Amino acid sequence: MTSGTYRNPILNADWSDPDVVRVGDDFYLTASSFGRVPGLPLLHSRDLINWTLVGHALDRLEPAGAFATPRHDCGVWAPSLRYHDERFWIFWGDPDQGVFQINAPQIRGPWTRPHLLKAGKGLIDPCPLWDDETGEAYLVHAWAKSRSGVKNRLTGHRMRPDGTGLLDEGKVIVDGDRIPGWFTLEGPKLYRHDGWFWILAPAGGVETGWQGAFRSRGFFGPYEERIVLEQKDTDVNGPHQGGWVRTPSGEDWFLHFQQRGAYGRVVHLQPMRWGPDGWPVLGDDGAPVAEHRRPALPPQPPSVPATDDDFPGGRYGRQWQWTANPPPLSASLERGHPHAGWAPQHSGDGLRLTCVRSTDTHDLRKLPNLLTQRLPGVPSAAEVELRLHSEEPGARAGLAVLGDAFSWIGLQRGADGTVHLVHRFAEGVAERERDAAHPCLAPEGRVRLRIEIGAGARCRFSYDLGDGAVPSGPVFAATPWRWVGALLGLFASAPVGPGHAGAATFTQFRITDL
Repeated sequence: MTSGTYRNPILNADWSDPDVVRVGDDFYLTASSFGRVPGLPLLHSRDLINWTLVGHALDRLEPAGAFATPRHDCGVWAPSLRYHDERFWIFWGDPDQGVFQINAPQIRGPWTRPHLLKAGKGLIDPCPLWDDETGEAYLVHAWAKSRSGVKNRLTGHRMRPDGTGLLDEGKVIVDGDRIPGWFTLEGPKLYRHDGWFWILAPAGGVETGWQGAFRSRGFFGPYEERIVLEQKDTDVNGPHQGGWVRTPSGEDWFLHFQQRGAYGRVVHLQPMRWGPDGWPVLGDDGAPVAEHRRPALPPQPPSVPATDDDFPGGRYGRQWQWTANPPPLSASLERGHPHAGWAPQHSGDGLRLTCVRSTDTHDLRKLPNLLTQRLPGVPSAAEVELRLHSEEPGARAGLAVLGDAFSWIGLQRGADGTVHLVHRFAEGVAERERDAAHPCLAPEGRVRLRIEIGAGARCRFSYDLGDGAVPSGPVFAATPWRWVGALLGLFASAPVGPGHAGAATFTQFRITDL
């Protein structure tokens, strides 16, 4: 790669179902966040290559009680990000509830509370359009067969210009079952260009599908279609579902994801132009590019979303998300202890996690108080120092790789009062964890933990009790959930019982390339 080019993926982690918008000289991106909290990540760039995470648009998932426990593949699916009437707008589908909308005057907020625009099961991947030529507003969405019994079709509505309601019952505007060879049509993004309504939408499934384009002179059709991006003879399987953006100088670019197993959905950037027949041409004549000339934008310093964290004052960075809604602070205070919340702030550095009591300590997939971030898409090592401050028998804390299967390494207080280094795992079909290595004494109650994530997301665990690094257990292959990539996580928990169960402190979290 030369200084004048970039290489894909531009975001090498699970930034699923990306959408992008430009406002002035700034580009903004959001992505699916499913059941994690806070939701709807907000990324910023000046050159479409280097991105930073500037916040989240959704503080909590609603209804709050429905997401008080983990629902890893549910929640926020495939958002659309738009700028209209001097406000940012995000529309998304919750497959169990319907289409939601929020908006804000600035990308960092304040964002409105979620407004349910269309209630129903299986309503996913919504995208609005405000037609500047006519003043009309529209909405298109797809369907999830798992909730509604139908898929492979796109439904269109006229929408109130203020985004608060729909003006009709909706009409199927693209029926994939009527297009030979097309299946699992989803993820539509709606645009106006050159007198046409355009829908850019993928089909064929996330792992092996393609990106399609549809155009019509009228919003409700009829639409003609074309495949505009597919794998061909490249290594980029199923180039899929993203957004078109135009730079200030008039260059067109398309961002989309590639499904990469345990790593989730990594983001690629494709050049885009309009052919002489008026159709978009993506990538290298319809094939994804691995390396390409950079966009003609002012050069920016290299940047990626943050991963490392020193947890100043006990505060964790924007890169971290809980696996469910944390309890409101008032509820924590009502329990009558001074360590309110899952991660109370304090005067020093380090993340202090409360050992939350649970009947599910044997299965990390069921714990809401897991603080997670995305698994890196390149061979990497994750390290953190841990100290267990709990005297509670059975209290434990550790560093985990979490997915449909999970494995963790950390410290646990025994019934006899001693602290042990433990390493545990559970297969996807297992209902509870078991040892991945024999426990050993950790007399100081502190340890340095390390997970090396190699090719194929194969993870090797080790620990250092002060006498040097010691490997632990066999290799563990990280696995995704159905729609979500594997996660790195920090946690502290304890068995059910009376009173406060203590805490654990994590310091110097680092991810380094191998």
